[in-house]
Amino acid sequence: MYIAQSKRKTNIAEYILYLWQLEDLLRALQFSPEAIYSQLVAKHTELDETHKQELFIWYMDIVNLLREEGKETIGHLDHTLHLIADLHNLHLQLLQLPIGARYRELYAHVAPELPGLKERLGHKEMSDTELFFRALYSVILLRIKDKNSESSKDNRYIEDVIGLISPVVAELCTIFHKAERGEIDLFKEP
Repeated sequence: MYIAQSKRKTNIAEYILYLWQLEDLLRALQFSPEAIYSQLVAKHTELDETHKQELFIWYMDIVNLLREEGKETIGHLDHTLHLIADLHNLHLQLLQLPIGARYRELYAHVAPELPGLKERLGHKEMSDTELFFRALYSVILLRIKDKNSESSKDNRYIEDVIGLISPVVAELCTIFHKAERGEIDLFKEP
């Protein structure tokens, strides 16, 4: 909860990926309150009992959302998908607005790779922005699953594309946060 709150304020991409990882972790713990408490809450010795209870309730709220949305075994919370949709709307604006010049430059490097990446990840009918996040998350999962799989041709391809995607996502998120905080006006000349 505390990590998520911090990430939401500072890096929307890390926040989304953190929640996706948490969803999978909660599934791995089979939504067991006992396992969630012992594995995710009890280890926070720096927290007093009140804060531990708040953290536990937050985890259980996520469990309840996953159940309510029918995503007990697969899928991501609507909350994160809505954030990605917001980022995609910003992406589309940056492709047109003068303030998006740097973003367009970065995006131009990755755009030719997107059809191949969509095919490799099995997501042909999704927005480029959602694809960015799914690709980043796939790499996280690959790294967790098999740290020695870097010799695989597919993994090398994905790693190469991630090198192109990461700067695009970083720029998109930087502009998102600046706009959210009122530090920039998307519709004014830079």
